[in-house]
Amino acid sequence: MPFAGRDRLAHYNHADPTVKKALSFAGLLLACLMSVAQAAPQTQELASGSALLVDLKTNQVLYSSNPDLQVPIASVTKLMTAMVVLDAKQPLDQQLDIVIKDVAEMRGVYSRVRLGSQLSRRDMLLLTLMSSENRAAASLAHHYPGGVPAFVAAMNAKAQALGMTHTRYREPTGLSEKNVSTANDLVKLIRAAGQFPLIGQFSSTREHVQQFAKPRYSLGFRNTNSLVHKDNWSIQLTKTGFTNAAGHCLVMRTQMAGKPVAFVVLDAFGKYTHMADANRLKRWLETGQVTKVAPAALAYKQQKQAERARSMQAAQ
Repeated sequence: MPFAGRDRLAHYNHADPTVKKALSFAGLLLACLMSVAQAAPQTQELASGSALLVDLKTNQVLYSSNPDLQVPIASVTKLMTAMVVLDAKQPLDQQLDIVIKDVAEMRGVYSRVRLGSQLSRRDMLLLTLMSSENRAAASLAHHYPGGVPAFVAAMNAKAQALGMTHTRYREPTGLSEKNVSTANDLVKLIRAAGQFPLIGQFSSTREHVQQFAKPRYSLGFRNTNSLVHKDNWSIQLTKTGFTNAAGHCLVMRTQMAGKPVAFVVLDAFGKYTHMADANRLKRWLETGQVTKVAPAALAYKQQKQAERARSMQAAQ
């Protein structure tokens, strides 16, 4: 049986020179395309429903996934709570009672902090930002001029002034699923909160033993973001959040690949998934290495996407 390869080679050798050049060029082009395809970096997949990573120096978007999706933000709300408190310039050393009666969402919510006990406005801010203490956040709003209604109005006015057009606040703790925002808006919030050194200091504090008065007692608190304890992280500002509606949320002002960045992930599955997403993005940005996401986390993400799609169809 004749060797077909020889026939093809002979045919090529006797082909028109123009045809030979065209074939050679096509082969070279194909080789180049294959080389580029092999060299193209992979994009890191995240477990979170939406995410945004922005270089704060150049404004370059380093990573983006559903950045304009409006979702509940849970205790990320407390960054705005802290800014409204500091904008009011009330005495930080003033002793305040723990009062939650004006925030309906606080009913039935457990806390180790005793109702009616006292601590300073400064310490309330610390517990609000570092350990996400809901009773401290509700009490800060209670002691604001005009009370909780005026406080929430100031939160929404501040959001509008910052250009956070897809953000709405219903109360100061984040327990309400009607406290909503987007990753894009929260980058604006991170930038604004960075103008308050106390917010950065308190939100990144690792742990604290708080002394209360009337009655006298003490409680230990830890930061809700475990990354502040890691030596490979430099975190200047942070806030976590969780409710069933919001999932796990995390925002930070930090460093990645030597760049000052604003980092936002919203609606992640699992107690540590939002922090795992932070580690994934950091590793990917610094080394190009892609890290797999757990199947359960991806299944949760797909389920939430399907639920949103059904809700949109029902609304049409």
